[in-house]
Amino acid sequence: MAEPKDPENTIIITLKDGPVVIELLTGIAPLHCARMKELARSGQYDNVAFHRVIDGFMAQTGDVEHGDMEDGFNLRRAGTGGSALPDLPAEFSNIPHDRGTLGAARSQNPNSANSQFFINFKDNHFLNRQYTVYGRVVSGMEHVDAITRGEPPAAPDRMISVKVAADVA
Repeated sequence: MAEPKDPENTIIITLKDGPVVIELLTGIAPLHCARMKELARSGQYDNVAFHRVIDGFMAQTGDVEHGDMEDGFNLRRAGTGGSALPDLPAEFSNIPHDRGTLGAARSQNPNSANSQFFINFKDNHFLNRQYTVYGRVVSGMEHVDAITRGEPPAAPDRMISVKVAADVA
């Protein structure tokens, strides 16, 4: 794993197959980047399931309210929750939803993003200027590509740990 350019604004997500390094785009979406760092630092993303993984589209995770539950009932609810923090206003930009970009998941309300996010498997430009882009995978995309598919997957993959690179010894 290469040394991050800006460890304070780099996220390391450990998956079953290895680390995924994400560069946060703080100049584009500062509120979303700050939220991801806050939830990572508090450990709330650890063990959270990828509850919606659509082949050829994206892998969604980050439901800290339901996504770490082991029983099927709560996993079926994954994707309906967020964190105890308030929702975020949209931070739309001209950054395209290219393969490996991180987007903020939300409801129909553009100002409803909270803790959930998705990683694009391919260029999904139909999402441009409709969902906040706030990061991009700089290494480990092969591990994202290996995430088990399903809505929800029968045996979902999880984010084993999510850390800010500056906090990793």
